Amino acid sequence: MRSTYRVLALLICLGVVLQAAAIAFGWFDVIADSENADVVINDDYDGNAGHMMHGILGMTVIPLLGLILLVVSFLTKVPGASKWAGYVFGSIVFQVVIGIMSFSAPILGVLHGINAFVLFGVALMAARRMEAGTPAEAGREHAAV
Repeated sequence: MRSTYRVLALLICLGVVLQAAAIAFGWFDVIADSENADVVINDDYDGNAGHMMHGILGMTVIPLLGLILLVVSFLTKVPGASKWAGYVFGSIVFQVVIGIMSFSAPILGVLHGINAFVLFGVALMAARRMEAGTPAEAGREHAAV
């Protein structure tokens, strides 16, 4: 179960990276299109492939991985696994909520971007704590580096 937990946490990290790449592609594609024609984004604009990929990953794939990680954390029998899975899942929930709210209050998009880094870091920390076998051992190992 520790390996499953670790892989899930790393898949969440990968998902965050793919989301960043997708949204960058999406908006650079919009900018490129607007240079070639008069493009107006209005209520009818549904986005492009980058926006779609960002939405699918952020609204379905990553939350599902986070939920599975949380369930698996209770089966690992490693102290602290559930706590870190809870941090990851909480960061995912916050990311989804702040992402939705950002459409009404765009300034909140800043928090959405910052929390992506937080989510990546927390998921990576959760994965790293499984490498040494227990959170305490992993903490000592990282402190010595």
